[in-house]
Amino acid sequence: METRSPAAGAPASRRRFHLRPVPTLLVRPRRAFAEIIHLDRPSWLTPLLILSLAALLPVLAVGRVRQQAGGFGAESLPPDFQYYSPDQQAQFMTALESTRSPTFLYILPGVGAVAVVWIGWLITGGVLHLVSTVLGGRSTSLAVLNFAAWSGLPFALRAVVRAGFILLAGRAIAGPGLAGFVASDAAGLSLFARQVLATFDLYLVWPVVLLGLGLAALGGLTLGKVIASVVVTEVVAMLVQAIPAAILASLAGLNIVRPFLF
Repeated sequence: METRSPAAGAPASRRRFHLRPVPTLLVRPRRAFAEIIHLDRPSWLTPLLILSLAALLPVLAVGRVRQQAGGFGAESLPPDFQYYSPDQQAQFMTALESTRSPTFLYILPGVGAVAVVWIGWLITGGVLHLVSTVLGGRSTSLAVLNFAAWSGLPFALRAVVRAGFILLAGRAIAGPGLAGFVASDAAGLSLFARQVLATFDLYLVWPVVLLGLGLAALGGLTLGKVIASVVVTEVVAMLVQAIPAAILASLAGLNIVRPFLF
């Protein structure tokens, strides 16, 4: 049986994790994308795992703050709580107590935070590939999904900063991004607008620029078409991700802090 020696051009090892581009992407993104876009295999697992772990940090921070706070403040009670019957008050306090369990403090928010990472990546990569193809690009879906995942790495830094702020301030972030321009008790379209504005912050600029650099590195599109593709993709991604956030906020009546958005 004939074997192929390394000198004879043996196939390269198909690694699952690619940690080398992580620091390069944050410092010299053009060089990192030149390596990423030429990979003939998926490389999105590494950035998505980093983003998923980072997305859990604010969840853990909020849970810790709420556990340390203990008890329930007056803001947790309905305005007419004093008019409830003793049985109704007992039932309400029992239901409120259940929301302080590990399931409500960590598990459910953690699953939601990780889901936002992966769904946001699929939306961003899928829409960007579709729009760029319509505008004349000839990139493969694998290449676009790869650099779309890597472009989201700055959101991991945002998650770390948010977790640190929550622990230092001892409270959750009530109005992330530009959400503070809309009242926290908004409903309907105003609530939806609040969730959309929550995605706008300084950390959004960095991933948008990285998406543009990655798409430009693939070639086949003019600068104007690259910018148009990225803008349309981000608008669609923000609107789509704001829908479930608005629904959850309207049902729970709580401010939802989301740790990663594309």
